[in-house]
Amino acid sequence: MASVDGVGDSGFRFGNGRLCFTFTATLGDRGAPVPLERLAVPGDLARWCVEAGLLDETPPAGPAALAGARRLREAIDRAAEQVRTGASPRPQDVEILNDWAARPALAPQLDGTGGLGWRQEGAQVGHVLALVARDAVDVLTGPMRSRLRRCAGADCEGLFVDVSRPGNRRWCSMNTCGNRAKKAAYRQRHAQSA
Repeated sequence: MASVDGVGDSGFRFGNGRLCFTFTATLGDRGAPVPLERLAVPGDLARWCVEAGLLDETPPAGPAALAGARRLREAIDRAAEQVRTGASPRPQDVEILNDWAARPALAPQLDGTGGLGWRQEGAQVGHVLALVARDAVDVLTGPMRSRLRRCAGADCEGLFVDVSRPGNRRWCSMNTCGNRAKKAAYRQRHAQSA
């Protein structure tokens, strides 16, 4: 599961509020010359499914599942960027999103503590990706679409939904990008005054 600081055991980023954007964060540092690929091998995708809290056990994942997951991830990122800037998503991205969203997905369940759980019987990576796609469709077509943001953190450029009252949140996570930005500003102020 994700830790308090929003980073899971395998370096995955969590805590940005929406499943689809937690998934797009599997490609980190999008603004850097060389982005950080957190889904480097099929096992990484299987671990993400568990660390995201969607599956209890690591599902089988092969090269085809990984390739499909990466295509979905980038279609979500591009479509969200289009919607964020007031444009329509590209037809190719719409097709990818709709294809995944139409597939069988994990079913929500009430767990023993009264919280949200997911039906596990026979769950595969494809069921998780279908759930991710459905979340993306919900965000991109729902009332929060006007609150889509890109992180202002150096090199991050991660997507998030700004749910702050004034609507002026700048970072995908205060515990990661926001903290780094504030530390850098602090060091700069103290270097200038020295």
